[in-house]
Amino acid sequence: MSSPFLEVKNLRVHFPTDDGVVKSVDDLSFSVERGKTLGIVGESGSGKSVTSLSVMGLHKQGSADISGQILLDGQDLVGMDPDAVRRLRGKRMAMIFQDPLSAMHPFYTVGAQIVEAYRIHNRVSKSVARKHAIDMLERVGIPNPRSRVDDYPHQFSGGMRQRAMIAMALSCDPELLIADEPTTALDVTVQAQILDLIRDLQREFDSAVVIITHDLGVVAELADDIMVMYAGRAVERATAEEIFNAPQHPYTWGLLGSMPRLDRERSERLQPIPGSPPSLINVPAGCPFNPRCAYDSLNGDLSTTERPQFRDVGGGHHIACHLTADERTRIWDTEIRPKL
Repeated sequence: MSSPFLEVKNLRVHFPTDDGVVKSVDDLSFSVERGKTLGIVGESGSGKSVTSLSVMGLHKQGSADISGQILLDGQDLVGMDPDAVRRLRGKRMAMIFQDPLSAMHPFYTVGAQIVEAYRIHNRVSKSVARKHAIDMLERVGIPNPRSRVDDYPHQFSGGMRQRAMIAMALSCDPELLIADEPTTALDVTVQAQILDLIRDLQREFDSAVVIITHDLGVVAELADDIMVMYAGRAVERATAEEIFNAPQHPYTWGLLGSMPRLDRERSERLQPIPGSPPSLINVPAGCPFNPRCAYDSLNGDLSTTERPQFRDVGGGHHIACHLTADERTRIWDTEIRPKL
């Protein structure tokens, strides 16, 4: 088994504020191998994007208290000199941002921004870099790349901006690609094209890929493994097949129950998860999901007093839940699976 290209160990990202400490990421661990895709899912505010920005070293210096380890091919990025991390960005790791219109500079052409990203890491002339930018735009499916390379971001449609963002991220053949909500606000046909593009480029470069999304359909399409986050913590991690066919955490059950399925007839209405995600300043004691969990009463006071350990329950399937294996199996077989 190959060693992970990205390995995150006990990562904590806390933001001091006037109202208290925001525990955006709290003791998170995961890893991704080359050629593999990890999907990170959860509701808004679960800590997904904060995690990705931490890996990329993009938090404003001094704004966050970051501890733990972020190992990129064995090199720890936490505490590393910002200039050293900047040299890794683009070349060894790159990110596709959630909103390409705000991530791309409106005053510079799309081509100029790809050229700049490429020349930072490669000693080439502007003409060679421009040709590379045109090639990248063509590779990601931009029509007429020789003319569109001189257009500004606002002249591109949403799907084309996302493609241009991917071209920029992949211009230096990064070994780690993080895609934060890569298909948000795109119509379904463009979504499918973007996902196919990420998959094809991953095969070509053998990159490790992290897909961050709240859309379970996206990770079903792309991910080898899935990590479910809630209130800044991982609550379940397993292969994509196990997460969709045999999930073991009540929060994952809730996410699946609120997702429309087109592969089978459905007689009941979708069931949203009751309540709202907790404040990351005042995370509930014990299991953070307990105020919204329909099964917290099965554990006596454990759900409200003791934080569940994130543990392997067999075959590399990890969960953080106080329910016993027998209880999880019974609930899944008799209550949850028949409704999905």
